[in-house]
Amino acid sequence: MTRLPEPVTALAAALGRLPGIGPRSAERIALHVVQSDPTAVRDLAAALTLARERVASCSICGALTESQPCPVCTDPRRDATTVCIVERALDVLSLEKSGTYRGHYHVLGGKLSPLNGVGPEDLRIAPLEQRLDRAPAREIILALGGDVEGDATAHYLARRLAGRGARISRLAQGLPAGGGLEFADELTLSRALEGRRDMAP
Repeated sequence: MTRLPEPVTALAAALGRLPGIGPRSAERIALHVVQSDPTAVRDLAAALTLARERVASCSICGALTESQPCPVCTDPRRDATTVCIVERALDVLSLEKSGTYRGHYHVLGGKLSPLNGVGPEDLRIAPLEQRLDRAPAREIILALGGDVEGDATAHYLARRLAGRGARISRLAQGLPAGGGLEFADELTLSRALEGRRDMAP
């Protein structure tokens, strides 16, 4: 039985570690790359390296950015008294595409998941509290997914952030149960933002 050359196997294994790429897809991409024009492959490698070197997390909100702080945090037209808490940097992009939200963001970097060993100390909750101490918010929006971990994280944050004098709300239902923000279209996200509800601590 003919086997793939070792460099192709190694490339497929590396690609397979990326989210959303299974073994078969990784193998197809690896084979495509090794059969592509060398210039195109060099351009791809350069783009990967450049993106990794130039894009980082915002020092304030945790969103992906080329500049520090990010354009959202430094935009004087944004409402600094409203902070939308999301799970991942990708969620910031999803909400921005809706065109509805004009406040600031805070990326947690995950959600509570005791079964996977993720506790409050593993998330960016302490930096959030420090940020709210420096610049109190009028409203805190919990824009977390509708799965069990997202619900648990939202309720934990509602209790922990209570007493700051801020309205604490959560996105309205309409988001897919058990799904993240990246699977929702712009209209669904827009309506979810508009229909957010208060969360009692």
